[in-house]
Amino acid sequence: MLAPKRSKFRKQQKGRTRGRAKGGDAVSFGTYGLQAMEPGWISARQIEAARVSISRTVKRAGKLYVRVFPDKPITKKPAETRMGKGKGGNEGYVCVVRPGRVMFELEGVDAVLAKQAFTNAHHKLPIRTQMIAREAVL
Repeated sequence: MLAPKRSKFRKQQKGRTRGRAKGGDAVSFGTYGLQAMEPGWISARQIEAARVSISRTVKRAGKLYVRVFPDKPITKKPAETRMGKGKGGNEGYVCVVRPGRVMFELEGVDAVLAKQAFTNAHHKLPIRTQMIAREAVL
């Protein structure tokens, strides 16, 4: 699963997910992209599940680009623990996704296959998404 090799600080604050994506909101590497339509956290497991789903749908045809990386540590206190006693331990890593962010891109496949692959990947993700194409293709 994806996780940073090292980080400056072990724990982070939650932050806010309002607003649109600051960058990464256009198809840059491939021909078709899967774009987020609402804000949320995408866990490393969800990114991997979507990646595997896309790979299996296109059957090694074309190239897949993963444009998100989970670099935000998420903490959680153990079950049935009293309040206080500091912040919980690290549970895993998530990627903060804002509306407009392109998460996956496909190159070398036709539009019908890309649509099917992104539909399958959409079911693995906790947010609404849409398929977009590079301007030259339209």
